[in-house]
Amino acid sequence: MSTEEAPKSSYELAMERLRKKDADAGVDEQPLTDTQRASIADVRQFYGAKMAELEILHKSALASVWDPSERARLEEEYRRDGQRLQDERDSKIAKIRESG
Repeated sequence: MSTEEAPKSSYELAMERLRKKDADAGVDEQPLTDTQRASIADVRQFYGAKMAELEILHKSALASVWDPSERARLEEEYRRDGQRLQDERDSKIAKIRESG
């Protein structure tokens, strides 16, 4: 090993293996355009705000409910709505990435 080469971190080694695996599988890595980056940032910001709103409404609803079965129903509803928002966000981001 030369004096210019520093040992690689676990992260760097893992990324090299992933890049090699993608190259072997024929996956073409394309950098995002500025427009795509901006669109993805907008989607993340929008869904981040929706998640924050959902959390505030959920906490407000929980504050007024003491029945354990009702609280469990609200928790399940919150989890389901949060998952739906995450799935929508991920789907939109994937479409933006594919459009490039």
